[in-house]
Amino acid sequence: MKFAMKSIAVAAIVAASGAAFAQKGETVRIAFMDPLSGPFANVGQNQLKSWQFVAERFSGAKNPAGVKFEVVGFDNKGSPQESLNTLKAAIDQGFRYVTQGNGSGAAMAILDAVAKHNERNPGKEVIYLNYAAVDPALTNEKCDYWHFRLDADTTMKMEALTTFMKDQPKVSKVYLLNQNYSHGQQVARYFKEGMTRKRPDVKIVGEDLHPIGQVKDFSPYVAKIKQSGADTIVTGNWGADLTLLVKAMNDAGLKIPMYTYYSGVTGTPTALAAGGEGEVYVIAYGHSNHTGEIGGIGADFFKKFSDDYYTFATYNGINLLGAAMAKAKSTNPVAVAKALEGLSFKSFAGDVTMRASDHQLQQSMFVTKWQKAKKGEYSVEKTGYTFVPIKQMDPYVASTPTSCQMKRPG
Repeated sequence: MKFAMKSIAVAAIVAASGAAFAQKGETVRIAFMDPLSGPFANVGQNQLKSWQFVAERFSGAKNPAGVKFEVVGFDNKGSPQESLNTLKAAIDQGFRYVTQGNGSGAAMAILDAVAKHNERNPGKEVIYLNYAAVDPALTNEKCDYWHFRLDADTTMKMEALTTFMKDQPKVSKVYLLNQNYSHGQQVARYFKEGMTRKRPDVKIVGEDLHPIGQVKDFSPYVAKIKQSGADTIVTGNWGADLTLLVKAMNDAGLKIPMYTYYSGVTGTPTALAAGGEGEVYVIAYGHSNHTGEIGGIGADFFKKFSDDYYTFATYNGINLLGAAMAKAKSTNPVAVAKALEGLSFKSFAGDVTMRASDHQLQQSMFVTKWQKAKKGEYSVEKTGYTFVPIKQMDPYVASTPTSCQMKRPG
């Protein structure tokens, strides 16, 4: 009897040990859902390749959990309804991890659908990694336990940007031009709030919200900017909507400082280069000229695809998942979600932390400026120009409070 009990005890220890490291060698599949067709397809295609490239690079022994990451693309066409269709298709195919970023409307639909699915299907939970949808509501009043944001939200970016702009004496008369959806509306709102606090002398001389992805000619908007007497433009536009704005500014010979979120995104650098060296700034959590590991990833990505690597959230996302799975000793989303809360690791710009209270990643921010690339600097889209970092801000500078009342399972 004693021998039998001892054998059972040893077997239990061995089984527990095996379970602890059961994730090693597993394949973790991530469903990528963003526009792979339509006006923003060039951005979505680049970002899918970025996820896949980083996932392959950090698979197996190159992540602490020892898992293999595999990313599969689903075309949501940028639509909230199509996002629900692609989410259902991914879940039906057994995906337990999904990622999306281009469009806060689509993000809201996915967040809500994932929350409902998880509530109704215990044992089949899904984690949503948001790598670029920056509506603050996603980690405030709409926050959900299963949603984790890798990008900095609009309030964080604008807090950092206005902190920089308040010290720029040339900024006096600002024109706000943004896409007419939650992100564009909030860029305008939080810019006005931030500058009122920090530089109440700055005047808003014009403001427009335009349909997202539908304007083919921005020359009427550029004419309004010129007529307003603005000395500065602030825009959260991205993709074709920023590229076409830059082209219209080039055609009109309008050269005034422009503060942006997404000038480094596919297509826009080429349009900027057509206008030569101008005063264009970007606020972001990374830049084109990182060295070290992330610089190596950018160089290798370009060699493989002849394209720029700019979605650094893919690096943080894969590394966070690997660290969380190692901590949880599991790939089960229930265990991994718990492990992600409060998790920190050393990223390419210092320590980053997934804040437990709202699942918003806390990270450094950079202001970069568009200029001719010098020897050793990265030539963006092979234009001979680059975005040079001129200001780095520690995570606390851009960190903003949250109203999230997180409801946790169980």
